[in-house]
Amino acid sequence: MSTAPVRHIAIEGPIGVGKTTLARRLAARLGARALLERPQDNPFLARFYGDGARYAFHAQVVFLLQRVDQARELAQPGMFTPLLVSDFMFDKDALFAHLTLSDDEHRLYRQMHRELAPALRSPDRVVWLRAPVDVLQRRIAARGIAMEQGIGADYLERLADAYAEYFAARPQLRVTEVDTADVDWTSDDDGALDHLVRRLDLDDAGAAAGEGLTG
Repeated sequence: MSTAPVRHIAIEGPIGVGKTTLARRLAARLGARALLERPQDNPFLARFYGDGARYAFHAQVVFLLQRVDQARELAQPGMFTPLLVSDFMFDKDALFAHLTLSDDEHRLYRQMHRELAPALRSPDRVVWLRAPVDVLQRRIAARGIAMEQGIGADYLERLADAYAEYFAARPQLRVTEVDTADVDWTSDDDGALDHLVRRLDLDDAGAAAGEGLTG
């Protein structure tokens, strides 16, 4: 097992599984910086949920450009903190692009991705949140984001399978899998969070203060 210091923990998983809530809580618990997705800044996302075939490419390109901006932000002097917790992996967009784009769109997207995607280190730890599709649907309904209410079970199932295939193909990643079917990260009970921190083996977290994420 690697003894390299932990500098970046990424939270991943399908829509509605609790990534952003956990990222905020974990960052607060560890005194880390939280780096969060900005779906509200993507003008094509709501249109994608309404007409995926028409707007998937537009939405994916906007997300790719957001990743480039976030990578530039991290590269600025003084912006790096010893530990970063994100609610996404920087290469997650390629996973979604493979799932949502047509063959021609996907070829064009891959070309753009090769030209624009930042060369970043993989996260030192990945927390892969999972939940049954019916649980994801209940959570999506409960949080009440209008554009998400039409997301179907079939799409969520395909997305969960895509994550499973993605991590299975990357054994080099240190992935901690968490079944969240009975875990509510929004509660004040710190038991689940305490257990996760122990599983992540973070004794060396932050030991590399001042070292960047690029590599």
